[in-house]
Amino acid sequence: MTDWFLGTMGFSYKEWIGAFYPPAFNSRNYLAYYSERFDAVEVDSTFYGTPRPEQMERWAAVTPSHFKFCPKTPRDITHTQRLVNADAEMSHFIDTMRLLGDKLGAILIQFPPDFTTHEQDKLAHFMASLPRDVRFAIEFRDRSWEDPETADLLRQHNIAWAAADYVHLDKVVRQTAGFLYLRFIGRHGQFAEKNREQVDKTADLQQWMAQIQSHLDKVNTVYGFFNNDYAGFSPATANRFKEIVGLEAKDISIMQQGRLF
Repeated sequence: MTDWFLGTMGFSYKEWIGAFYPPAFNSRNYLAYYSERFDAVEVDSTFYGTPRPEQMERWAAVTPSHFKFCPKTPRDITHTQRLVNADAEMSHFIDTMRLLGDKLGAILIQFPPDFTTHEQDKLAHFMASLPRDVRFAIEFRDRSWEDPETADLLRQHNIAWAAADYVHLDKVVRQTAGFLYLRFIGRHGQFAEKNREQVDKTADLQQWMAQIQSHLDKVNTVYGFFNNDYAGFSPATANRFKEIVGLEAKDISIMQQGRLF
């Protein structure tokens, strides 16, 4: 049996007021409200720095027991330091994320587009320093990594190769760990409004599901997250994918647009 954790990239968007969150809704209550409708979220805010421990404790307190957080690694580690002398900072980040307890899903390590295989030795050293009791997924944005050697390197550390539906990357699911990590991103800035689906992605999502299906007997968990730039309104698209997978999609219709397609 495979556990699915599907949701959105972030949960705090002003554009969702009136479309997902009720009008005049207090932003302090966003996460609790969101977690009643989705069972996971990718945390984008951690990309800009390690949060205070009290924030992690509060997030754990206001969400259901089955909920999962998948935080992004701070950019200082991946983009500024480019993994050099970053072990201590990464350890501090991981220790802070551990405050989420069982609600910590997988930590996403996202590299910039100019991070190529020329830095593979740094990556190998960095991965060897990571604890084995925490799940990690890596997203590469340069095509030089699209090689069987990369998959072998990730398998050595049970780290997932994040599959991304992104403008210049191959839409391929590569299984390198005991779980899958999927990101539906789209082209940044293509929608002026982000409060309704503006593109029907059903066919694309069905193709993704066909790929995922062939790996389900080898993984115990699938994490998947949607960006507003993917189809215009990530909560609705996440629900669309849930239906394709065969999962219950919690009703968000009272805050959502009518049927568009």
